[in-house]
Amino acid sequence: MNEPLRDPVGREIAAQDGVRLAILSKRFESVARKMANTLLRTGRSGVLNTGRDFSCCVVTADHELVTAAECYPIHVLRGADLMSQAMKQFHPVVAKGDAFLHNSPYHGNTHAADHVILVPVVDDAGTHQFTVLVKAHMADCGNSIPTTYMGNARDVYHEGALIFPAVKIQQGFRDNEDILRMCEMRIRVPEQWRGDYMAMLGAARLGEQEIEKIGREMGWETLRSHTREWFDYSEARMLGAIRRMRSGRAVAKGRHDPVPGTPPDGIEVQVEVAIDTAGGTIEVDLRDNPDSYPCGLNLSQACALSAAMVGIFNSIDHTVPPNAGSYRRITVHLREGCCVGIPRHPTSTSVATTNLGDRVTCAVQRALAQIDPSIGMADGGSVIPPSGAVISGIDPRSGGAFCNQILLGSGAGPGTPISDGWLTITTMGNAGMPSIDSIELDEIHHPILINERRIITDGEGAGRFRGAPGARVTYEPLGCDIEIGYVSDGTINTAQGAVGGLAARPASQWIERRDGSVRELGVCDQLWVAEGERVVSMSAGGGGFGSPLERDPKKVERDVQEGWITAARALEVYGVVLSGDGLADMDATRSRRRGE
Repeated sequence: MNEPLRDPVGREIAAQDGVRLAILSKRFESVARKMANTLLRTGRSGVLNTGRDFSCCVVTADHELVTAAECYPIHVLRGADLMSQAMKQFHPVVAKGDAFLHNSPYHGNTHAADHVILVPVVDDAGTHQFTVLVKAHMADCGNSIPTTYMGNARDVYHEGALIFPAVKIQQGFRDNEDILRMCEMRIRVPEQWRGDYMAMLGAARLGEQEIEKIGREMGWETLRSHTREWFDYSEARMLGAIRRMRSGRAVAKGRHDPVPGTPPDGIEVQVEVAIDTAGGTIEVDLRDNPDSYPCGLNLSQACALSAAMVGIFNSIDHTVPPNAGSYRRITVHLREGCCVGIPRHPTSTSVATTNLGDRVTCAVQRALAQIDPSIGMADGGSVIPPSGAVISGIDPRSGGAFCNQILLGSGAGPGTPISDGWLTITTMGNAGMPSIDSIELDEIHHPILINERRIITDGEGAGRFRGAPGARVTYEPLGCDIEIGYVSDGTINTAQGAVGGLAARPASQWIERRDGSVRELGVCDQLWVAEGERVVSMSAGGGGFGSPLERDPKKVERDVQEGWITAARALEVYGVVLSGDGLADMDATRSRRRGE
């Protein structure tokens, strides 16, 4: 029998209120889903209509997140609130028909490549009730080089993207063509960007219409009352989740591989996590970290907050709603001018949504596991290898320019207290939401041949629950040269395990030349690949959780049968003895694990 709904102080919520709460929460969720479906089906670039690199959400007029269904957590766990605040800061009076273009990482956005449309939902009396947001990663945002991930950017000027701090792009439902022309003159494939802009705007306007429909049907006061109750309920759920944890404090560290502008051994980040079970709070402190670096890895404020919170929500009861209510129980401490804090202009945050953010998330997960081994996770595999590069050039089939990110395989998921790693999670902050590209579609849309895509045998971090292995991907240009840009990680600093789990296999990447020689590639690169040359990308696996000697031998047997690991690794790392027919010999395995 289900327990009754209760508010944060333990008072039971009336049954009819619980029914209304459930119905209205799903109706708000359906708005975000409809917006996302619209963008998926109408986006022009492959980043949107294939990779699904976008998020949609709804916030109150007071800037509190209501729902963000099927989104990238790094996009909107935090930041939607900050962008809504920036919109009202720069435009205190909003009206029906307004829309705002926003991508400033200094005013609540993630990074410059994520363009955001904010549309205030204004009722018939002229009162601002809610705001809908559509965030979409652009295939090109006008950077000085053809990539949206510029790891070596010294500052935002070197990065080169156009920055729009909540600029009014529509008034009275009519576009500001001056701004659109500015974008089209700066962006390399303007027709593609214009199509994506129209898709974003259409999704936002659909969200506006759907909320207006609910408001007229139910009454705006009912919706305001619902959001208050929804936040109280969500806070209560978070409080219950925290009270099932152990109290404690732990420090964990992570290190990103070096890129231009960072120390020779890379960027080390430290997180301090405290769980107060009695008080029902979780605190994450990121202040004891280095100042911002002259590179593109620095986190924006939105990404620093979200990265810490992703580690928490990855580790707790998955039924706790992520919204402004549950956030009341979480505090993330940041420092201005810090590489994982609040950046000062003109610090570059070009790669803020992925690399260093994942290092923060993973450290939070490992710290939680130190405090309570029933929660937390190991490290996920690193991101944006050449198999996830931005590729560009002139397509010989059409004579037109192309610029797009391919997603052929990337970061592998970490082991957890209850499951093996997710093979296609891509990044911790993206949470498996991106779609891995179809080989056939990528070859249709770009002048490339994809020779190979397969998992890397023995690439996982071993554990009671193993991390997922990385992917080996090879591709080459057809009929032309192509330019690729990527910002990888995990070549030197691999994904670490937790609670006795082992680290994963490191990433590596190289180019095979026409003459058979090999050119090793660095962590961060922007280079031309000539026709006849082949890019080889070996992405990193995820770390393991718990001792590999505790893994169920039958699972190890299956891993060998399915090609995830070799029989030699089963014996040497997992202590599992396989018989001649490939089945686990349970008696011999027990003896081996006891050291007999």
